[in-house]
Amino acid sequence: MKLLDLIKKYWFLVGLVLVFGVTLADVTDMTAEAGRWCKQHHGPNLVIFLVFLFSGIILNPSQIRAGLKNLKGTLHALILIFIVSPVIAAILQFLPLNTGVKIGLFLVAVMPTTMSSGVVMTGASGGRMAHSLVITVIANILAIASIPVSLSLLLEITGNETPIIIDKAAVIAKIGLFVVVPLLAGLAVRSLFQHWIQAQSHRFQIVNQFLILVIVWMGISQSKPVVLESGAQLIVIVLLVFTFHLILLCAAWSSLWFCRIPPGRRESILFMGIQKTLPLSVILQVTLFPEYGQALLVCVGHHFISLMIDGFLVGRLRPPAG
Repeated sequence: MKLLDLIKKYWFLVGLVLVFGVTLADVTDMTAEAGRWCKQHHGPNLVIFLVFLFSGIILNPSQIRAGLKNLKGTLHALILIFIVSPVIAAILQFLPLNTGVKIGLFLVAVMPTTMSSGVVMTGASGGRMAHSLVITVIANILAIASIPVSLSLLLEITGNETPIIIDKAAVIAKIGLFVVVPLLAGLAVRSLFQHWIQAQSHRFQIVNQFLILVIVWMGISQSKPVVLESGAQLIVIVLLVFTFHLILLCAAWSSLWFCRIPPGRRESILFMGIQKTLPLSVILQVTLFPEYGQALLVCVGHHFISLMIDGFLVGRLRPPAG
């Protein structure tokens, strides 16, 4: 029974492992072929649109309005998300890493905050969930302008003989169309069917996480040959994402200590400042860098390891019962 309870609690992480395991271990390649077919027929675009549509439906507008009062805390988190994180990636890229791993690190670093786990962890650790909702909405909207610029700057310092160039206008259009538009549409839908959606919010959350697994499946299907040839690079990727997230966590914690932000107000800044959204990083890898399959491993690996590290941190920060 204990094992079943653990699976229910961490079913998303179990799902990530199964998606990778089944897709890579299928010797008939039927699983990967199906994923590649979906990818070629606009599957990732449709799924990510639904992910952010449901994310907007789940968000509570009244809590967002309440969280707008903490402007300093919001700015603090945005600095961690859009400045500190890319700077850390820029430093780590000087390690002897191949191009695919560097691109994956850059994709993780420039991502806005996650829509789900960060908010949950904020509440579980005694923080203000209303403020975390504000941070995640603002960060994902700002990502339209920030990602093309920061990703281009990071790619310029890779030192490759063949420069990697991205179409900034295309990235802006993709993020706007498949992230911000459905997010705002979801908020509008929630305002029309507020009571029904509030009762079904947990189910929407489960569907959202399942859709993220579908995106990862399509990405790993496309990158299967490269992933199977990675070998020792998997160890490098695990160590890299662990180091990146730990440095980002230490930087966030140090800034909170320096600014003397007390418990109850620091949790939303901490978790929303260091958590990174997975679906957007996967969709950009599949769209912009399909030939660099190891970049997908970095994106998924960071998400997996960050949830482990931050989940442990929640237990340390959680206020005592009673």
